[in-house]
Amino acid sequence: MVENQSQLEVAVETREYFKQCLTQRGLKSTQQRAIILETFLGVKEHLSTEELYLQIREDHPKIGYATVYRTLKLFAECGIAEERNFGDGQTRYEPAHAEDHHDHLICTTCGSIVEFEDSEIERLQGVIADHHGFKMESHRLDLYGICSTCQKKKKT
Repeated sequence: MVENQSQLEVAVETREYFKQCLTQRGLKSTQQRAIILETFLGVKEHLSTEELYLQIREDHPKIGYATVYRTLKLFAECGIAEERNFGDGQTRYEPAHAEDHHDHLICTTCGSIVEFEDSEIERLQGVIADHHGFKMESHRLDLYGICSTCQKKKKT
């Protein structure tokens, strides 16, 4: 319950922040942008523009691909989304939450992406940065390999 309430609060704050971002850029807060934002915030995967568009199109066929593309770019510019490139030639997006840091395991066979958190990795990164006199502001760790499902398929 607390997690759902926290997610709800984040969604409300994100909606308000997006409206402010649009106003600062001289853009209108449209129903289409609101639908795209709600869908984006409700998805737990790292989506490409096309994947998000296909989800939106099911319930809102009048929203075009170009609108989804431009809106995702706007989310990234406003700091609502982070663009990710996992080496498959597609830009993917995930919600940007500073307090919700995670890293990624990316399967080079099927393209699956697993998010993970590890306090020991975080600690070691700090140690390494300190050792080199480096003030770390942020980081990203993406590990590439073959997931267990694809490993099993290769064996059979």
